[in-house]
Amino acid sequence: MGQLINGKWSTEWYDTKSSDGKFLRTTAGFRNWITRDGAPGPSGTGGFLPESGRYHLYVSYACPWAHRTLIFREIKGLCDHISVDVVHPEMLEDGWSFASNYPGSTGDHLFQKPFLRDIYTRAEPLVSGRVTVPVLWDKASDTIVSNESSEIIRMFNSAFDQLTGNTNDYWPENLHAEIEALNSRIYSGLNNGVYKAGFATSQPAYDEAVANVFETLEWLENHLKSNRYLIENQITEADWRLFTTLIRFDPVYHTHFKCNRKWLREYPNLWAYTRELYQRPDVAKTVKIDHFVRHYHKSHKTINPYGILPINPEIDYDEPHEREAI
Repeated sequence: MGQLINGKWSTEWYDTKSSDGKFLRTTAGFRNWITRDGAPGPSGTGGFLPESGRYHLYVSYACPWAHRTLIFREIKGLCDHISVDVVHPEMLEDGWSFASNYPGSTGDHLFQKPFLRDIYTRAEPLVSGRVTVPVLWDKASDTIVSNESSEIIRMFNSAFDQLTGNTNDYWPENLHAEIEALNSRIYSGLNNGVYKAGFATSQPAYDEAVANVFETLEWLENHLKSNRYLIENQITEADWRLFTTLIRFDPVYHTHFKCNRKWLREYPNLWAYTRELYQRPDVAKTVKIDHFVRHYHKSHKTINPYGILPINPEIDYDEPHEREAI
């Protein structure tokens, strides 16, 4: 928890709340792009070429936004080209920590720093704003390329294709408008909607947010009756952006964020869809449910002040998904 203000750490709440108790998410601050020829992307500056070994990814297994980037690193064949470090699942007074005393946490292999905020101030000594994951670091220019997950996955989707030979396209040009519409609806109602419900500080704010969560889930359930994926039979980035919320729903959001009208497992199509994506090659290795549970229940003191870890249901994501007929 906390944020950087002109390079100094403050323990002020890392996001903001409106006067009516609604949770408001702030935006990412580093918005450069890796491009095939190093030219500037849609934002930021140029000079970021897709070179093997040049880039390093800082993530949390707990964070759904960082999880997107881990999935794309796997499915686009980038593991041998982009190194990765994983923060400790507990985000406490000093923010994300590089403590390596929890299984799966790695420490900081590049600079041996204690906190993720030290990576931000290395890139920009007087930086202000939230210290978030993921962070894509450029070893060559010693700076942050991007901390915006939605843009990092698009870089991973295509910028390195000539290097890896992996041309699978999860952001095909002919589907841009359709993918953007799906992303927008799902982000507002579900990806960020669970946070708006969980961090609401008034009953009306919670009621509005949680209603939107389940309206979105019902819409998705009906949509998947006749579509194997969000866009017919083709997996796109919209599916992976949705997956990282769905995989956390029953272990965390149902109870911790009070999104408890129904379990995800009560939606037959969504539950089968989630298991199918989980069972895609190399995806399961990016899912660390113990990191999910520990992060949310230990880090959010306003919701769970004593840091009690719930027993949680036993969930088998390896069950057959039975969606081949769609």
